[in-house]
Amino acid sequence: MTWARHSGPDEEQGWSAEVRAAERERREEQAGKAAITVAGHSANADECKELLDMLGLEPALARR
Repeated sequence: MTWARHSGPDEEQGWSAEVRAAERERREEQAGKAAITVAGHSANADECKELLDMLGLEPALARR
């Protein structure tokens, strides 16, 4: 006979909250790297802003 371990709602929410937070942090780090790459390949500040807007990237993420 095997015993199944059932997690309670608090434990489940705690685990999924940690996963969501880690994923959010990873996405922000990746977006920051993308913003830096865009800035490095832009001809000027106006072009950089336009490209970041098109890609939906926040310039502030590059400063982290």
